[in-house]
Amino acid sequence: MPQGQVSVTPADGLTTRQRRNRPLLVVHTGVMKGKSTAAFGMALRGWNQGWSIGVFQFVKSAKWKVGEEEAFRALGRVHDETGEGGPVEWHKMGSGWSWSRKQGSETDHAEDAREGWAEIRRRLRDARHGLYVLDEFTYPLKWGWIDVDEVVAELTDRPGHQHVIITGRDAPQALVDAADLVMETTKVKHPMDAGQKGQRGIEW
Repeated sequence: MPQGQVSVTPADGLTTRQRRNRPLLVVHTGVMKGKSTAAFGMALRGWNQGWSIGVFQFVKSAKWKVGEEEAFRALGRVHDETGEGGPVEWHKMGSGWSWSRKQGSETDHAEDAREGWAEIRRRLRDARHGLYVLDEFTYPLKWGWIDVDEVVAELTDRPGHQHVIITGRDAPQALVDAADLVMETTKVKHPMDAGQKGQRGIEW
């Protein structure tokens, strides 16, 4: 495994082991596909470590079935039946917005998103999960439905050992500044540029 070379040793009083094992706030942003997929890859590794995995999708329709959801629900059943890996919860937090225009006003969608964030905040305070995936969470932040400063404060002060991964385009700068790891996906080429629609196993 490649060994990272640190350029600066923080004056935080932690040992190398303590610093290596501290919980991370991760942001996957950018215009290209793969942000959520990369987050689910990290969640898969966490599941293998026995962590409780909580996935919270914010703007995908409840009718939208992604392959990762089916896979993680299966892994949750594996844990329940054999004790292998960790427990898994997968929640649709609010009405679908980007993939399926559902009935309801923007005010309704905003309220759904705020209720979803309130549930996550409760779980963070209870240290319910080892790893959270807040999928497409940048959008309700960008649209002003959820206060960015409140989210940053809550995530910065979260108790215990809880990793949090946030995905979506246009991550607010305050969130980027607070994060420990930030990835930005950049498009070089995409089949849709040549008129090819998404396909099973690749897009979902």
